[in-house]
Amino acid sequence: MMRRGYRQGNTRSTLKRRVRQGDPMAAYDRLPPALRAWLAQAALPWSAPSALRLWQRFLHATGGDIDAAQKQLTRHERQVLERDRFHMAKLQSQPTGAGRA
Repeated sequence: MMRRGYRQGNTRSTLKRRVRQGDPMAAYDRLPPALRAWLAQAALPWSAPSALRLWQRFLHATGGDIDAAQKQLTRHERQVLERDRFHMAKLQSQPTGAGRA
């Protein structure tokens, strides 16, 4: 049996997976151009609602500075990737059969 939160194949990650509601492409099309440009080079597959929520928070925190908000998005994404890398390393370092019944 697989460990909870651990997936096989190209979706191998310990990050939470969320169910999408609505039309994801329409939501993406409504995003600000600067955010869409950032998402085009992002390492993670951000949903439009979560990207917009972070964008608005970082844009407000930087006083409307688009470049600074994009840098904060990049910094946040790196932190998420590091957290996943840490958990993946822990899972991979466990002996085969660990956590199995």
